[in-house]
Amino acid sequence: MVSMERTKNNCAGMEAKLANLLLDPAQAQPKVLAHVEGCEGCRRALDELRATMALLESWEAPEPSPYFLSRLEARMREERMAEPAGWFAMLRARLVYGTGTHIRPLAAMAMTIMLLVGGGAYLGVTDWDKPPAVPEQAAVVHDLQTLDNNAQLLDQLEEISSNNESGD
Repeated sequence: MVSMERTKNNCAGMEAKLANLLLDPAQAQPKVLAHVEGCEGCRRALDELRATMALLESWEAPEPSPYFLSRLEARMREERMAEPAGWFAMLRARLVYGTGTHIRPLAAMAMTIMLLVGGGAYLGVTDWDKPPAVPEQAAVVHDLQTLDNNAQLLDQLEEISSNNESGD
């Protein structure tokens, strides 16, 4: 188990080293060669790279048709002489085949407008224009007023009680 963890740690970043080993074996570091000899996964990856390179070296590009350039020039001449298409077709062609540099300012402007509208809507929803609620009175004042009201209530109850006793 320890050797597998050690091998995994040593295999990190070996892809580039395997490519260098494949392209220029004389310049390979001895540490890389020793790792490839001891690591089955890296050895298999190097063998796959060698097979891919051998296949690419055996492939030959097909010869182009001798009439390719003349047909291409004729087609280009026809396209230049053709009537321009409608505005929609021209816009579509520009968007599909253009470089995209003309769209970037439009996209930036659209994003700016979206941010401004979204930010304005957010500010309108959150009520930031209202000041925070200030308490009407301090807690001590409120407590004293409550006690005073209670004292007045007790005085009134005593007065009612004394009136009831004298009236009985």
